[in-house]
Amino acid sequence: MQHAVGSPLPPPHQPGHGPAAGWSPAAHHPGQHQRGPAAPPPAQPPGYPAPPPPAGPQHASMPPPPDTTGHVSLPPGGPVAMPSPPQAPVGPGPTAATLAVLLIGPAGAGKTSVAKYWADHRRVPTAHISLDDVREWVRSGFADPQTGWNDNSEAQYRLARRTCGFAARNFLANGISCVLDDAVFPDRPVVGLGGWKRHVGPGLLPVVLLPGLDVVLERNAERTGNRRLSDEEVARIHGRMAGWYGSGLPIIDNSQLDIPETARILDDVLTRAIASPPKW
Repeated sequence: MQHAVGSPLPPPHQPGHGPAAGWSPAAHHPGQHQRGPAAPPPAQPPGYPAPPPPAGPQHASMPPPPDTTGHVSLPPGGPVAMPSPPQAPVGPGPTAATLAVLLIGPAGAGKTSVAKYWADHRRVPTAHISLDDVREWVRSGFADPQTGWNDNSEAQYRLARRTCGFAARNFLANGISCVLDDAVFPDRPVVGLGGWKRHVGPGLLPVVLLPGLDVVLERNAERTGNRRLSDEEVARIHGRMAGWYGSGLPIIDNSQLDIPETARILDDVLTRAIASPPKW
């Protein structure tokens, strides 16, 4: 369920605030400034190398190291651009392209299962980013959707969606495709798809998974923990998702499809989406 884009992250410490402001070793060691000059180090016995010189104050002014992992520099993440259409009618298809895909659907549509399978069977590195998984990173104080929707759950949802968007942009900047999943409603396009587009970029390819109500109710009944919703809530969400028909987005009815078949059809849908990106 989508909501308005969250407020900016808290600002860093301002000058004059926090433990870094005005700190000096002398303040924590009174009397240190009264000491005389340090005695010269004792002479080393013959045959021993001289100790290295102490680090001078010039090291404090050195610029911070670049964004690296080990010795491998990482390019900065940025919004993913629209994918280029294939140069010929017959091409490698989406299995070899670096893509950002958003799977949309109600609870029980199979978004997470299809996303994991699709990511596992691609020929290029692909990451699966689940919004529900990121939301559950919050342990103490987690806003459980089963207790109802409030300001706290809305704030945690917005934060999780921004976090997913940042992660996707960083993966894509390093040549790793992403498939995300979220229950985005069609009756709130500005804060739904619009929010994902702002976070990830205009090249995000949305695809809707929309099986029948009886199917999502059956799958929801097999869930446990806070992922399981009431039948009334599942039916309400499924009814709102029907608004995607006529939206122009590709829709896959996977009521009678298993996970591998749905992933294969997803590849076909993405091939057409790359050639003619949906207007959203």
